[in-house]
Amino acid sequence: MVTGKTDAGWLQQGLEVYAKRIGFYLGFEIRVIPDLKNTRNLSSAEQREKEGEMMLPFLENKKEVFLLDEKGKEFASREFAQFIERKMVNGCKDLVFIIGGPYGFSDKVLEKATGKISLSKMTFSHQMVRLLFLEQLYRAFTIINGEPYHHD
Repeated sequence: MVTGKTDAGWLQQGLEVYAKRIGFYLGFEIRVIPDLKNTRNLSSAEQREKEGEMMLPFLENKKEVFLLDEKGKEFASREFAQFIERKMVNGCKDLVFIIGGPYGFSDKVLEKATGKISLSKMTFSHQMVRLLFLEQLYRAFTIINGEPYHHD
């Protein structure tokens, strides 16, 4: 799940490529929460709350919800593949990853989260994070399946 549409055509094209590749391994969907309108007079806390209100209906009955957050756990690619594989072996049927808006997540979304994952100590735009994360998710599936995409 992501907040706001992807503006750059080249990023959207990359997202489509990796979403299709991931879809080869399992059912996969990117759910887009619409951009907030008229945010000029809203504080960052109010924006987090409004985005959270739009996310929560999609999180009902979801047991495994991970937030992409700079304060989350960092994985090497093979470690992330092991993480995904463990979830699959343990019968997880609905694994949700959320890339939030620029001000983070509401308290209610944080309460719903199973954990947090960080792609890097560096900061990336929310749109770039989408592409980077999808590539790592695809890479994880190639590692799990012993395919030659990843090189150590």
